[in-house]
Amino acid sequence: MIRAYVRVNQHEEALKLYVSMLEKSIQPDKYTFTFVLKACTAMSDFERCILIHEEVVRRNLESDVFIGTGLIDMYSKMGDLESARMVFDQMPDKDVVAWNAMISGLAQSAEPIKAVDLFKDMQFIFRINPNSVTLLNLLPAVCKLMDMRACRGIHAYVYRRAFPVSVRNALIDTYSKCNHPNVAHRIFLELTGKDDISWGTMMAGFAYNGNFHEVLEMFDSIKTTSLKISKVSAVTALLATGEIGDLGRGKEIHEYAIQEMIDSDIMVATSLMTMYAKCGLLDKARDLFWGINGRDLVAWSAAIAAFSQSGYPQEALSLFRDMQNEYSQPNNVTLVSVIPACAELRAVRLGKSIHCHAIKASIDSDISTGTALVSMYAKCNLFNFALNLFNKMPLVEVVTWNALINGYAQIGDCYNALEMFSRLRLTGLHPDPGTMVGALPACALLGDVRLGGCLHCQIIRYGFESDCHVKNALIDLYAKCGSLTLAEFLFNKNDFAKDEVSWNTMIAGYMHNGLAKIALAAFHSMKFESFRPNVVTIVSILPAVSHLTCLREGMTIHSYIIKSGFQSHKLVGNSLIDMYAKCGQLDLSEHIFEEMKSTDTVSWNALLTAYSMHGEGDRALSVFSLMENRDIEVDAISFLSVLSACRHAGLVEEGRKIFHHMRDKYHIEPDVEHYACMVDLLGRAGLFYEIMDLLKTMPMEPDGGVWGALLDASRMHSNIELAEVALKHLVKLEQGNPAHYVVLSSLYSQSGRWNDAGHTRVKMNETGLRKTPGCSWVEVKKGI
Repeated sequence: MIRAYVRVNQHEEALKLYVSMLEKSIQPDKYTFTFVLKACTAMSDFERCILIHEEVVRRNLESDVFIGTGLIDMYSKMGDLESARMVFDQMPDKDVVAWNAMISGLAQSAEPIKAVDLFKDMQFIFRINPNSVTLLNLLPAVCKLMDMRACRGIHAYVYRRAFPVSVRNALIDTYSKCNHPNVAHRIFLELTGKDDISWGTMMAGFAYNGNFHEVLEMFDSIKTTSLKISKVSAVTALLATGEIGDLGRGKEIHEYAIQEMIDSDIMVATSLMTMYAKCGLLDKARDLFWGINGRDLVAWSAAIAAFSQSGYPQEALSLFRDMQNEYSQPNNVTLVSVIPACAELRAVRLGKSIHCHAIKASIDSDISTGTALVSMYAKCNLFNFALNLFNKMPLVEVVTWNALINGYAQIGDCYNALEMFSRLRLTGLHPDPGTMVGALPACALLGDVRLGGCLHCQIIRYGFESDCHVKNALIDLYAKCGSLTLAEFLFNKNDFAKDEVSWNTMIAGYMHNGLAKIALAAFHSMKFESFRPNVVTIVSILPAVSHLTCLREGMTIHSYIIKSGFQSHKLVGNSLIDMYAKCGQLDLSEHIFEEMKSTDTVSWNALLTAYSMHGEGDRALSVFSLMENRDIEVDAISFLSVLSACRHAGLVEEGRKIFHHMRDKYHIEPDVEHYACMVDLLGRAGLFYEIMDLLKTMPMEPDGGVWGALLDASRMHSNIELAEVALKHLVKLEQGNPAHYVVLSSLYSQSGRWNDAGHTRVKMNETGLRKTPGCSWVEVKKGI
């Protein structure tokens, strides 16, 4: 009866029956304990497990191979590997099942290398032949270690023996997770008797490595076989369509799922939701969720994850609140799904309340929940909380370290990001591709191409270079460090399976190096090679159009934005406002702003900047007042834009008032650029005494912008004395800039001081400086 309850997963009933058995003075035997241990393990009831172990010891049954194996399995699944190993080492006779249980426990632990060592001991010291279960238990450890040598050794062992197809499927999975999808695909092609799991595993392997077009090709191929497409294959195909944003293919797979009557399955329905969400059809995704009959906690968790991962964190939080009305106790899967949404929205208060719930439910020590919380605190810049939680976690895996490394890198704290990377390596854990993707941007921010090259060497040694995300991070590193030749070399390598991110990175790299025309050419090449530009592409290329003031090109891209449905994205709207303003179309900038359904501080700042560059000071002041009245957050950029508008329009009194409000009302400390604006504003009005008082109050040293503004004002009002003071500082700060000498020489000439003008010209020539000739350009047809 106890065994029967265990088999149908009624573990509490099995344990109640065991207690009744003891109460009736019926002595349990070794089989009783085997089943009872399974029930305890399934319920994760550690205290009861300890009591049963004590009872086993009292009855001298610990050496029994079945009970010993049950104890090893129990302690392994509870995370107590030390106790599991103690039981294993004390067993006098160990069969292959006992070895398998211990290997499985170690493979799932933080030290998977011990599983590989035990596998070697099993064969070479104890002369026990592994079976298919041994290999299936061991291969997850090989995946964690990214150990290609061990993978090849196991592959050779399997190749020489007749193992079932499940082992070869596991090899496909292992090679894929070790970033060698080409080898995995070779095994798949050579495999006789492929089943639906073989196809699903290979498709999942391609998806894991970002080869989404290959996933869809396999999906088309499997339809030509006699096999029925599994739910896993359908889910993977939907994942691929979502990632590449191919709504047409997504709809085709949806229709196929309806024909095969698997669309109502929770896994497939969730993948459909995610696909539609990633393709921008939020209403369709929402309708699919509410159409699922008998929604359980799993369905809610899956829906929250779908919206959170697809870039709709607000929708994910809304669903989480709706879910709490039906299920007051979310599980760890739900929490792991909703915590990233809190991080995205910087909803710290809700994140902390979820953390409290996790502590009360005793799931805060769960590796996935703990990692999600560490990541959330890091993204919210609460590193004290993140580190405190990190240090208290009983088990820390590479992904937890990655959360901290990425968190530091994202806020620009390069030194702490790289220190965490060093500490990770000292623990003996091997970095994974995610670690490198976190560490490389830190090197890029530092501009340290030498350190980045060292990381590149490690990437090659670990075999991560074929990983698309790692390759993109390397391209970004070299581009930001000015090594465009290396970036282009990696980008153009024949074995590199580019994706949209690769193109976006290269376009951004060209823009970072001031090569707007080449960036625009890369954008056209991307479309020519049948890659679909996404929101990031658009936001990256519009500054190139702005830089070149190429209005025709900008309007063409705007048309593409409308056709692709990207106009609802705030980032795109903000970029369009800026682009039209810089191309001289202020009315179009206003039109874009008015049409935006949702605006933020950046949107308002873009409009402020547009008015500023067009000399519309009064309208800029009106927009700034509107921001204050509507409680829209104003930041340092808002003040810089409105001050710049005041200086262009000569609005001295208004500029003074705004500058003082910046510190007194909004508690924002002016930066050197704000001081440069005020110097220019006051200088144009000839208020030089006020300028000198302002310079004395500056908490930082004036830079070239401040002294340059003073020099221009001095030229405008023929104030040679102050012009000479400004030039004295500018020569020290900007030694290679000839413009300042030209301004002073012109000022001397206007005042009739021809000797001084001549001396200035001679001094300029002696230092090897040449006046940069002016230039202008005009757009003719498709050329500039």
